[in-house]
Amino acid sequence: MDWKFLQGLLSGVNKYSTAFGRIWLSVVFVFRVLVFVVAAERVWSDDQGHFDCNTRQPGCTNTCYNYNFPISHIRLWALQLIFITCPSFMVVLHVAYREERERKYRAKHGENSRLYGNTGQKHGGLWWTYLLSLFIKTAFEVTFLYLLQLIYKSFQLPRKVQCDVKPCPNLVDCYISRPTEKTIFTYFMVGGSVLCVILNICEIFYLIASRVVNLKHRGSVHTSSKNMMFH
Repeated sequence: MDWKFLQGLLSGVNKYSTAFGRIWLSVVFVFRVLVFVVAAERVWSDDQGHFDCNTRQPGCTNTCYNYNFPISHIRLWALQLIFITCPSFMVVLHVAYREERERKYRAKHGENSRLYGNTGQKHGGLWWTYLLSLFIKTAFEVTFLYLLQLIYKSFQLPRKVQCDVKPCPNLVDCYISRPTEKTIFTYFMVGGSVLCVILNICEIFYLIASRVVNLKHRGSVHTSSKNMMFH
């Protein structure tokens, strides 16, 4: 997968993000995508080939691997990274829509006329789009963490798993390659996901608090102007 393409697309989101959003992007690319591409993919590169069972029954090893690992950690994380970054494009598309409206407005009313003070400023519909993208990203993060826990029951990979599904002749022991290393990477990726959830929640509260403060400020300014008119 070409992660540079995704990085190039998300770099445009950075200039519309808050401080929390910029930290989130740094965490995603430095502590998750970079670790995923450089190290984690290699650790799981031939996971099935090094999955060894104490039987030579044809098909037993493959069946046991599929039974214990219905989806590989690495593929689940790849899906997770794609899903959590896609909502950010909602903001980019909304800004592009505003810029197109601004271009048409200037073409109709002259270059000195403006429809928006700043097409990237988070107010009106763009504020709601940005807030919605944060809720969607948080929901995806929590969903994938839940799926990882639901499928594997634990974030720690055991050294040995047991399997008695057909065509295995009896209860067989199977051994996972690099269980300690995989456990470390699993905890690292889970920790990065939890950190991103915390950053998303902080950014949600920051956006709402900023909106409330701005509305109160506008209300006080409006009240002051009315009082000056009456005096």
